Amino acid sequence: MAASSRASNASWDPILLISQIISMQTLHYLTLSILVPPLLSIFAEPDALVFEGGATNVGMIMDWREMAGRPTIRGMQGEHRWDAYYGAWSGGKQLGSGWEEGRWDGWTDPMRGWVIAFSWMIASFADIYYLCILIRRPRFILDFALTLAFSHLVLTTYYSASIPTSLFFWLVIFAWSATTVIIAEQLCVKREMAEGLIISPPRDEADDLEMGELLRRN
Repeated sequence: MAASSRASNASWDPILLISQIISMQTLHYLTLSILVPPLLSIFAEPDALVFEGGATNVGMIMDWREMAGRPTIRGMQGEHRWDAYYGAWSGGKQLGSGWEEGRWDGWTDPMRGWVIAFSWMIASFADIYYLCILIRRPRFILDFALTLAFSHLVLTTYYSASIPTSLFFWLVIFAWSATTVIIAEQLCVKREMAEGLIISPPRDEADDLEMGELLRRN
């Protein structure tokens, strides 16, 4: 009974659990921050990218509308939907306004969303490595991967002040989750099988067995 209690306490470490969640989330965003800016600079339309804050804008990672290829603009309350546009904003600064020559005309670059989605899928392979190194146990892989996805949904909803409504965004998140969980679990299982599972009885039982063998010999 005491042995099972000690094993239960050893398996439940809230500080370790929280540190693993924070580490996974940090490494995931760090990987995206390395992949997204250069790929956007190469493949995205430069003029349209400027009015979204540029390739290094944090919204390219945190705003679900960037992946969905939707404009992140503000409108004047009370005006008609198509006449409501008066500016493109990023970080509290107005980057463009109106329909004057040289200003943004409302066109969004569809390539931007594909580039960000591709970066997410590439990042999934880095996340697989992080899960195998930090989490290790196959039965915990699903929990941590879904926690990462759920945390991003909460953060992107807060950042954009709107719940994600893009089917493309949800498909990318589902594809990322499936790829990460399936491959990471398989790799962790293969590693445990290669290393071999060492199953030993609790310390109290081991002492009883040794004492029993000594008594039989006497």
